[in-house]
Amino acid sequence: MRPCWASGLLYLVIAALGAGALLSGCGQDGRLYLPDRQDEGKQQEHP
Repeated sequence: MRPCWASGLLYLVIAALGAGALLSGCGQDGRLYLPDRQDEGKQQEHP
């Protein structure tokens, strides 16, 4: 039995979205760090 064309399209969309999600992180730069515990109180004071 031949698979439905919609299932093939679904797999193609899932693969394209997955590849896009993986490639979206490429080229991202900047400092990746966790804020200090002392800074948490300061951020909560200002709504």
